[in-house]
Amino acid sequence: GVYWAPPQPPPRRAAGGPPAPPHGAAAGSAGRRRGARARPGRGGSRAERFAPYVLVAPAILIIVVLRLYPLLLGVNFSFTGDGERNGQAVGLDNYLELIDDPLFRTALSNVGLLVLLLPVAVAIPGLLATFIYLKVPGHRFYRSVYFFPAVLSPVIVGAIFNLLLAFDGPVNAVFEAAGISPVDWLGNPDVAMFVVVGVHIWATFGMALVVFLAGFATLDAALLDAARVDGASLPQVIRHVIIPGLSRTIAFVAVTTMVGMLTSMFGLLYVMTSGGPEGSTYLPEYYIWIQQGQMNRPALASAASTVLFVIMLVVGLLQVKLLRRAGGED
Repeated sequence: GVYWAPPQPPPRRAAGGPPAPPHGAAAGSAGRRRGARARPGRGGSRAERFAPYVLVAPAILIIVVLRLYPLLLGVNFSFTGDGERNGQAVGLDNYLELIDDPLFRTALSNVGLLVLLLPVAVAIPGLLATFIYLKVPGHRFYRSVYFFPAVLSPVIVGAIFNLLLAFDGPVNAVFEAAGISPVDWLGNPDVAMFVVVGVHIWATFGMALVVFLAGFATLDAALLDAARVDGASLPQVIRHVIIPGLSRTIAFVAVTTMVGMLTSMFGLLYVMTSGGPEGSTYLPEYYIWIQQGQMNRPALASAASTVLFVIMLVVGLLQVKLLRRAGGED
């Protein structure tokens, strides 16, 4: 009762023509043709290629319009004159005047002081983040209060420390009770700059600490466990495990902290010292404000701004290079 069908002979081909494809091959070819018709055209793939550029175009436009173009205008304006020579090309006269100005030289020397104090400004939030990550005694206290200074206005911070550090203020009262002579914190040219920088570090270390805590989230916990098993002390763990593992984070914090010192201390300087005593707390940004806002010399202020930009660029690149070398990166 089984029906048997005889095999079909292969299709014949015309004389001189190509062999006819088998039935299955013809069906596959038709399917491929249908798939080819279903694929998106070249316009779709082109749109996919240009999609990333379209997404970043607004950010690039904002940077060019609000950052790069004003920077180029400022550089060009720095080669013009002030006052009677307003709008006239004066070459390098503004830059030569900056070199001869003792206040600007003091501002540049204070920039060198900031570079020397930068390791302290980076180490403080780094150590606090390490204590919090390793859960040493007191880490809960640091976690609860570390960000409080960062939410205060520089004007408020400056006013608070003006009261605390006044010659007859509470800090000197504690010194006198301990038998120590009072210190003129904000009136001594040799001390005032260190005080303002210290207040700035206290007021801004919260942001750097957040960055360090984010960096600890990427640290391999197995390395810390291995160091504990080997009996490494806390300084050894910090030196041989944490610092190499957070080299990129340290580089980022160092650069952003340095930029903040050079461009975000105007409020403290204005409230606490107003550039004094004897111009000892001048920084380039305060000098720029004096020339633009009080002396009405925008061209000279533009020249000082250009110098400040070059300093920030050079210091930032050097810091990144040195930190990469210290971290063993190429």
